[in-house]
Amino acid sequence: MLFVAIYNLKPGASITQALQKRMEWKPPEGMKKIAEYWLQSNTPHTVVIFEADNFGQMMAANAQWRDLYDFTVFPAITGEEGLKLAKQMMPKT
Repeated sequence: MLFVAIYNLKPGASITQALQKRMEWKPPEGMKKIAEYWLQSNTPHTVVIFEADNFGQMMAANAQWRDLYDFTVFPAITGEEGLKLAKQMMPKT
């Protein structure tokens, strides 16, 4: 399953502390980081796309970041998968 996580730097959180923590952090076993984008804003600050077997893995991975970030996680599919599903849902003409 794909998940998109959007991280907002908490007011008063140290970007230096966040960078130090990020340099040491690796996704837990069973999760794969597909892409990571650093934005020039605090809200959102970072967008990461993960692949994981279940939402529980996402919860465990994100628990480590609660001191620095507020975050939202969305299940997602690729555009190709979405188009395939849309085609299957379209009425036959």
